[in-house]
Amino acid sequence: MSGKLRRLVCNRPSLRLLAKAPLTHTTGLISACFYSTRVVYLEKERAVAIEAVERASRVCEAVFKRLVTDETLTKKDKSPVTVADFSAQAVVNSILEKYFPNDPIVGEEDSKDLLGEEGRVLREKVVELTNTAVNTPMTTEEVLQAIDRGQYAGGSTGRHWTLDPIDGTKGFLRGEQFAVCLALIIDGKVRLGVVGCPNLPYDMSQPEGEKGVLAVAVEEQGAFQRKLNVKDSLETPIFVSIVEDSCNASFCESVEAGHANHGDSAKIAELLGITKQSVRMDSQCKYIAVARGDADIYLRLPVDSKYVEKIWDHAAGNIIIQEAGGQVSDVNGEPLDFSQGRTLSANKGVIAANASIFDTVVEAVKATLSNKF
Repeated sequence: MSGKLRRLVCNRPSLRLLAKAPLTHTTGLISACFYSTRVVYLEKERAVAIEAVERASRVCEAVFKRLVTDETLTKKDKSPVTVADFSAQAVVNSILEKYFPNDPIVGEEDSKDLLGEEGRVLREKVVELTNTAVNTPMTTEEVLQAIDRGQYAGGSTGRHWTLDPIDGTKGFLRGEQFAVCLALIIDGKVRLGVVGCPNLPYDMSQPEGEKGVLAVAVEEQGAFQRKLNVKDSLETPIFVSIVEDSCNASFCESVEAGHANHGDSAKIAELLGITKQSVRMDSQCKYIAVARGDADIYLRLPVDSKYVEKIWDHAAGNIIIQEAGGQVSDVNGEPLDFSQGRTLSANKGVIAANASIFDTVVEAVKATLSNKF
């Protein structure tokens, strides 16, 4: 039985590991799935991460509804996204502390801007919004402590989480694509990733249809999506596209020009023979779009030689793409190295694509960026 069919048969999270069982027919595999009691790798971590991302996503949506207005956008006021960032990080970190008190966290935020009289107004908003998504109300001190649990330095040994409470700041403010991204790294390698995309259509063929997607992957257990914040939502497997010729592929690119070099992207597209219009969106939602076949290639090209990617911007998306059957590397074709601390200091840029065209894409990128980085 193919690996793909095994994953389709064993699509329940607690049973997926059994898809590797040496059984010769589907009936036996189904029987094993329903009657085995084997413990599944990272089962608890997976469930907790899903809960944390769902609650943080609800906080972000609450912030948008309460604080983002036409005036906010006109004045380019980023205070709502600041509130959402802090509140989402407090929610996720408090949940991780409850279930895994010994696990450190690499997060994007710290509480220094919330301290003292200068931070009072922002602090009060953060505490209020945080408490809309937790079961037991948190004091101001507890919220600040939770936020500051995200200051771990990362590294190559042991286990730690990495969190981006809101990836896609401008997308969030526009009411478009943003994501809450959480990943577990063990001994320098991403083993679990969860991405919540509150505004992403569940089915991209129906862009005005139901929105809200949660994507999840555990190492060697496949990638799945479910409806975000829908109780008992059924998980379904996701797979990258089956495009085998790059001329039939499409890019998924950033909306923001500062996040990519669109000129280099155009040159790469010419080398690959790509003529299809790009799918443009903010945040790690791009990883999810490629992981489920909405687009075929994601490029994050370096904008200068000094810029270094942060691990929280790529960890969760990286494993979801790989578990969906795709490949991810930097612009030199090297795997992303999450063992270097808080940044991907050993890498430049990111390439993600389905396995059939991946090598071709890497060669086109190398040819375009030759001697630049």
